[in-house]
Amino acid sequence: MARTQVAIIGAGPAGLMLGALLARHGVDAVILEARSRDHVEHRIRAGVLEQGTVDAMDEVGAGARMHAQALVHDGAILRFGGRSHRVDFRALTGKAVTIYGQHELVRDLVALRVAAGAPLEFEVDDVRLTGLETARPEVRFRRAGVETVLHCDFVAGCDGFHGVARAAIPSERLRIFERDYPFGWLGILADAPPSSHELVYAHHDRGFALLSMRSPQVSRLYLQCAADEDLAAWSDARIWDELAVRLAADDFTLTPGPITQRSITPMRSFVAEPMRHGNLMLAGDAAHIVPPTGAKGLNLAIADVRLLAEALAAHYAGDPALLDSYSAACLRRVWKVERFSWWMTRLLHRFDDGAFAARIQRAELDYLVSSHAAQTTLAENYVGLPLR
Repeated sequence: MARTQVAIIGAGPAGLMLGALLARHGVDAVILEARSRDHVEHRIRAGVLEQGTVDAMDEVGAGARMHAQALVHDGAILRFGGRSHRVDFRALTGKAVTIYGQHELVRDLVALRVAAGAPLEFEVDDVRLTGLETARPEVRFRRAGVETVLHCDFVAGCDGFHGVARAAIPSERLRIFERDYPFGWLGILADAPPSSHELVYAHHDRGFALLSMRSPQVSRLYLQCAADEDLAAWSDARIWDELAVRLAADDFTLTPGPITQRSITPMRSFVAEPMRHGNLMLAGDAAHIVPPTGAKGLNLAIADVRLLAEALAAHYAGDPALLDSYSAACLRRVWKVERFSWWMTRLLHRFDDGAFAARIQRAELDYLVSSHAAQTTLAENYVGLPLR
């Protein structure tokens, strides 16, 4: 048997950041991860960091490589009707966003934990959570065929949408809110220099497209596609041709290159309430999913664990109030971010719901690029809302 104060399920950004923040508060934690270290460090996901996420990396001492390699963007480009319109985040809010791949952030946090000699177990299986409504929860798991029982005060479920944490909560204790969108994203990673110095969000009659990047040599691009799209039907040439059409504008040239990764991402919104059950706290994708249009999934997970770390530290200092209000505090922010992600998705994608709706969509885009107030609203949400 083993003992810790907090058992963290999942070594993605949320679990690793929670472990790092708790360590700074002197709270013991063990992190358990089903996948291998190599898998979690090379899993390509998000790459746009809010200032709050950058601040958290600095707070735990994991930000050096990020600052050396990341790209800072003071704005983003909206493109529709073949014309580009820049939204200046810095001028509107005084803040910017940082482009740094999620897998790189994970590598930094893993390295930080390993260097500290803090418990981090990869490739565990058969994870079972018991006693969640008691003062002494248990986490049972196997590693290399050996079963271990981990006793703890709290369990943090940071193990994603398909993990065991949320599934351990009786269904009658949860209220689920969800929406599935009738399309997905075909995403590629390409060894090609970015064709724009800032992100380009493009609305086109053929569907949405996004030009993003991971470094000065690597581009990340997306195309709206059918929810059940056959990835095999998309050759490299077809992908680049379609991107060129949807991203077209005056004085713009798309730079193609070898495609190193491709995948189809479903688009959905999901929230589970509450985010606490007994002494189990959910964080990140275990509790909520946002469509990627607003670049919020990773950042929302980091915001959750910033609140959770603060609440657990206060609990061990003798004040349970923050932990008691953890779910409500998170959900207030979660629903604002869900709203923004839904709005960005609705604004930029093709919806086959008639000519009237299409005209309304174009009118909203026209209003957005002509209104200082509307651009400020977009910028405030995109760079990140306050933690509370």
